[in-house]
Amino acid sequence: MNHLIVFAHPHKGSFNHAILNAAVEALQANSHEVNVRDLNELGFNPVLSTEDTAAMREGNVPADIKTEQEFLINADVVTFIYPIWWTGLPAILKGYVDRVFSYGFAYQYNAEGGIDKLLSGKKGLIVNTYGSPFEYYESIGMNNSLKQTSGDGIFGFTGIEVVDQLLFGGVTSPDADAERQSILEQVKQTFTAL
Repeated sequence: MNHLIVFAHPHKGSFNHAILNAAVEALQANSHEVNVRDLNELGFNPVLSTEDTAAMREGNVPADIKTEQEFLINADVVTFIYPIWWTGLPAILKGYVDRVFSYGFAYQYNAEGGIDKLLSGKKGLIVNTYGSPFEYYESIGMNNSLKQTSGDGIFGFTGIEVVDQLLFGGVTSPDADAERQSILEQVKQTFTAL
């Protein structure tokens, strides 16, 4: 299977990078083709500009957007790995969604007033980390909100079937080394099972 991982964390030594490495290793061990799009490393421009929208209306998709759309077209499985910052996506990933999951590529409205989900047939997986304890986010309903906004609101809206969304809280705690190792094992198991 062709597996696309869209990754958004600016620090090479981050726990998110350890999660990325664990996911890639598990997929490659099972002979999956893996393409990682590290948005920070690529210097991806997250700003949807007037020029972008004008060009796309004329059918001239800007080259950087077209490149990312080709990776999406070729993927059987799409994974987003990112930290939760201020209860949402890092700006670079939000901008990726704004620019790449564009109207006419990822979705469109049809004559009946419904939505054509143009990325149907693909599977999706989301892996999130955050500093607050998991139990706290669970108790205030934030975990469900995260699943709704990213899983349903981005993947589901465009037809990507979410197979799982892993939410890992408390990862920044200085005494969470054992927990982080457990998380990496869970990541490996999840990606091995795909």
